[in-house]
Amino acid sequence: MAILEARAAEQVVEACVRTESVRKCVFTSSLLACVWRQSYPHHRRRFPAIIDESCWSDESFCRDNKLWFALGKTMAEKAAWRAARGRDLKLVTICPALVTGPGFRRRNSTPSIAYLKGAHAMLAEGLLATADVERVAEAHVRVYEAMSGGGAAGGRYICYDHVVRRGEEFAELQRQLGLPITGVAAASRPGYSDDGDVGGDGRFALCNGKLARLVSSRRRCTYDVYYPASYD
Repeated sequence: MAILEARAAEQVVEACVRTESVRKCVFTSSLLACVWRQSYPHHRRRFPAIIDESCWSDESFCRDNKLWFALGKTMAEKAAWRAARGRDLKLVTICPALVTGPGFRRRNSTPSIAYLKGAHAMLAEGLLATADVERVAEAHVRVYEAMSGGGAAGGRYICYDHVVRRGEEFAELQRQLGLPITGVAAASRPGYSDDGDVGGDGRFALCNGKLARLVSSRRRCTYDVYYPASYD
């Protein structure tokens, strides 16, 4: 399925390239295409502690740990970038966290459950995050507008609005998806405290500053047009 997803992504980009009226494409990837790398002790860490748009999940690690959903998203995004390289098409990718919203997870339980494969490890490392569906939709609109308005947008954008840090938050995610409440398997990991907060110096940190800056600037432009300030 991961191979099929990569082929589908390539075909979508090829279709955009061949359509004369399409010169911009906002491709939806996943935060899972950024976060899965081999873990090392803090003093031997080979990767930056900050997870941003420069980070890619390790395909071999995903295969070895049967993280098929993450593997598919990683391969698909890379295939899209390869297909767009050197072509007359501007490509931007958005990497949202687990998409949430009123009833959204229940109506879309299959991808949500697939996203949560390996969730205990993400929780322990500070990498389990959610993104409201409205925020994800706004991100796509704002990025596309920025691509049209002088080409300010480019590259990848991580999208999330909440990082799950406590065991009870994770249990609530499981409950909303109708999954068995398994508890926090990370309790035995360094950095886990009895109050349910999974933390510690060895954790990674997610960064969505690139998208936040773009959305903020686009909102200011919109407000300047529709709601001019009064200096009376």
